[in-house]
Amino acid sequence: MAADPPKLLDRTRNAIRSRHYSRRTEEAYVMWIKRYIFFHGKRHPSSMGGEQVNAFLSSLAIDGNVSAATQGQALAALLFLYRHVLDEPLPWIHDIVRARRPLHIPIVLTPEEVRLVLAKLEGTPRLVALLLYGGGLRLLECLQLRIKDLNFARHEIFVRDTKGKRDRVTILPRAADGDLREHLLKVQALHERDLGAGFGRVVLPHALDRKIPHAPAEWPWQWVFPATSRWRDEEANTERRHHLHESVIQRAMKEAVTSAKLPKRATCHTLRHSFATHLLERGQDIRTVQELLGHRDVTTTMIYTHVLRIGAKGVRSPLDVI
Repeated sequence: MAADPPKLLDRTRNAIRSRHYSRRTEEAYVMWIKRYIFFHGKRHPSSMGGEQVNAFLSSLAIDGNVSAATQGQALAALLFLYRHVLDEPLPWIHDIVRARRPLHIPIVLTPEEVRLVLAKLEGTPRLVALLLYGGGLRLLECLQLRIKDLNFARHEIFVRDTKGKRDRVTILPRAADGDLREHLLKVQALHERDLGAGFGRVVLPHALDRKIPHAPAEWPWQWVFPATSRWRDEEANTERRHHLHESVIQRAMKEAVTSAKLPKRATCHTLRHSFATHLLERGQDIRTVQELLGHRDVTTTMIYTHVLRIGAKGVRSPLDVI
């Protein structure tokens, strides 16, 4: 008896994984496809087309009041569905009501505010914050670092499989050198205990564990910031250790900002904004900052120049003159 063909969402997941998209992209695309189907009364997408996609996206902007980025992600999910899953590429869609894309000036901490926040952090959250501010990393980029991505001799961090799938090299701050080396000694001891218990094999990207069977247990492939507990991999019938979850650092950062009594809302990503702004304030050229941040287009990096136009380095108020 022939097996039932895979369902639409299973086909979508398989298509996404075969192209090595991130797990978060997979979750987002599946969510948007579900919303699209329910928006049209559970009609199958193969019975719909550009007109229905247009109606859904316009409704997101008009009724849902979503941001331009959110609407763009929904469009990307549906384009993927029709092109790579249904093999029915959508025609050019006209007259979509576009969500507005406002220009938001990022929140930036002063160097003194950064020092206050760092002083309120301790342990692993503090070390992560040092790398976020010292290297301009995104939080997940930092937590997904592996031992082999750190080059102490050249003070470089290799950031791989980033947003936009563009690897880059950024700064390993010298100020974090001692704390980071001490942290890695503890991580190595933890890894050796896992190996002694019959575990210690991490998940590798792009099926590398099949190409290099011994690599998952080797030290260079281990997480720089491993989770405190192991998880059960039912498929492999073993226990593994994932990297630390973002919520651990986000919670610690929120508590530190509150304790420092800063008069602004600051998150982990604020440290990345501060990294870029402070480099530009010290005269670093914008192309170098662009490369360190991993921006595809320099216009994205130029948002930080708006911050430089005000305050001590920018235009003086006429009130100060008189």
